[in-house]
Parts: sequence; C-alpha cells; structure tokens
Amino acid sequence: MALTRFNQFDPVSDLLSLQSEIDRFFRNPAFSLGPSGYGAYPLVNIFEEPEGVVIIAEVPGIDPAQLSVVGQGNTLTISGERTRGEVKDLKGYHRRERRFGKFSRSIQLPSDLDLNTTSASYRAGVLSVRVQKAESAKPRQITVQTA
Repeated sequence: MALTRFNQFDPVSDLLSLQSEIDRFFRNPAFSLGPSGYGAYPLVNIFEEPEGVVIIAEVPGIDPAQLSVVGQGNTLTISGERTRGEVKDLKGYHRRERRFGKFSRSIQLPSDLDLNTTSASYRAGVLSVRVQKAESAKPRQITVQTA
C-alpha cells in the first residue's frame, strides 16, 4: 500500500484519497469476492422497466448455442463456455488477457418476477434477457362502485 501524506487539513481531498485506496483494494483483493465481485464474467447491466426487468450481458465471440440461461426460484443463471481460437505457429504470448473456459454468473432477482415468462435474445455479442413481472405484482385498476 502506498504511503499517503496529509500536509494540510483538506477533508475532501483526504476522503477522495481514501476512496481511491478502497477502490484499488476491491479491484485486486487478497480474497475472492465471489461470482459478483470485480472481474465477474459476463459483465451485466440490469435495469427495471414497467413490465419487468432487463438483463444485458456482454458475451462477445460466443456461439449462442453454447449459452445457457436458467431460472430457478429467484435466481437467473447465465452460463456457457468460451473456446480458445486456433492460432497456428504459436511461439509465445506478448499479452494474454482474454479468459477461456466455462463461465457462470448467477443474479438474484426480486420475488415479484415470473421466471416462466422469461425471454432471451442474442445479437452482436450481447445477450438480452427479459423477465416479466408476475400478474399479482402488476398494478390493477379498481373500479369504484356507487351506492
């Protein structure tokens, strides 16, 4: 860990420096943060729509037939396998950053979603999964009766 000097009393600068050190620690911890920690694959964005939830996962270079999307209980699991491309006359690596092999990422979803209505599509390396809200969770218009 780098030594940090505090020459003047500047609480904003001190807090920003502390935040930077904490961010650096969580990017490269001495322990595993599990399947949702920094560097988890595939990278996902999850956002809510009026009809339900949309999960966007980046899975470039993967054959859609090798992808699996499974829903069980309140958990949605995206899994698959990245294969290593054949490289002829390989003498060594200058840099090797792409990971290969099997991967799996589980996402906990709110309980008001119906995994039976889930749909998934794949286009240009992006997997989109839509999970609809359960009928009981959707707002209903209630008519007022006159006496």
